[in-house]
Amino acid sequence: MKLSFRTPVLATATLAGLLVLTACGKKEEQTNAPAAASTAAAPAAAPAAASTAPAAAPAAASTAAAAAPVAAPAAPAAAPAVAESLTVGSVTLGSAVGADKKVAKAKTAFAPNEKTIYASVATEGTSAGATLNAKWTFQDGDTVTTVSDLSQSISTDGPAVTTFKIQNPNEWPEGKYKVAISLNGKPAGDTSFDVKKK
Repeated sequence: MKLSFRTPVLATATLAGLLVLTACGKKEEQTNAPAAASTAAAPAAAPAAASTAPAAAPAAASTAAAAAPVAAPAAPAAAPAVAESLTVGSVTLGSAVGADKKVAKAKTAFAPNEKTIYASVATEGTSAGATLNAKWTFQDGDTVTTVSDLSQSISTDGPAVTTFKIQNPNEWPEGKYKVAISLNGKPAGDTSFDVKKK
């Protein structure tokens, strides 16, 4: 009877030991399994990081491509060519002008007591904003004196006349004079005249 009681106790103890050992073995497998999964996840994460880097490069390329069209509007620099189509046709001197800004009677000799001398500058062509300048000088021997230096801005889409004038409340000194016309800073013509008693 004692022998048969020990057998079930031994069998129960052995079974319990096997269950504990089996349970320990399963824990090790479960502990190792996530480690293997995390190791496998690491290579998967690396390509994700690698795919991010190439995505940044196209973004930079698209930024560069977007910047390229900004430089394209430099072509309208040809606009000043419109001002270059304007030319000075003639310079006419006189002592009176009409409503059309043209000299009423052209002449190249003036009396010392003529208070105002006009220069009508005829231009041809178009301009959105050109500058005409009239420099009046008096030559006394070898000495050249500037009497007046005036500029006017003009805008025109066809033939036009611009008037310049010099005035002297006293009598003009007798001698040789000249009016030099420039367009946008470039010489465009000049006309000489005399002041002398008749």
